[in-house]
Amino acid sequence: MRLVLLGPPGAGKGTQASAIVEKYKIPHISTGDIFRANIKEGTALGKEAKSYMDKGLLVPDELVVSIVKDRLLKDDCTKGFLLDGFPRTVNQAESLDSELSKMGIELDRVININANAEILIERAVGRRICRECGATYHIKFNPPKVEGVCDKDGGELYQRDDDNESTVSTRINVYMEQTQPLIDYYGDKGLLLDVDGTLEISTVFELITEALDN
Repeated sequence: MRLVLLGPPGAGKGTQASAIVEKYKIPHISTGDIFRANIKEGTALGKEAKSYMDKGLLVPDELVVSIVKDRLLKDDCTKGFLLDGFPRTVNQAESLDSELSKMGIELDRVININANAEILIERAVGRRICRECGATYHIKFNPPKVEGVCDKDGGELYQRDDDNESTVSTRINVYMEQTQPLIDYYGDKGLLLDVDGTLEISTVFELITEALDN
């Protein structure tokens, strides 16, 4: 199963990614994780990527694609993979298609978990995180037993600085603007699976697996 996962901040992408890789026994490939691993290992690709990042520059598409391709050639990807955070642009998607074609494989589906901005903002602004263990709560959807206190270890719950309406709204708008051409690209190829991320977590997962298994 060779998949790409798309979805705006707060749509529940991380939760679904974990469930998908567990069910299909495929690696979860995040470009952020690949970059960090290559930089930590001091690979040639990692050093080149770091040279851009240290200057505050975006890593060029050509290099991002090379790093992703290098990861897809690892043994654990023989039965498939779940790409998360890549591709981000149509240019990257076309480059990925080209590289997969050279490898003699192609994508099975592109899962797009969507939700309207109002709900995404409500989810993010209501999020609270434990300072001790990192457990996540929500003041409306998943409140702690005692306000401001973690159920697990009694740690203080806090709100991230960037979990405010203005910042979250900007993040979502930027994502939508950047990703819409990509959604159209995969839609035209007949690969897109649109799923309503506002449904129950288990329902979203059922919809995804039903589509993939059929």
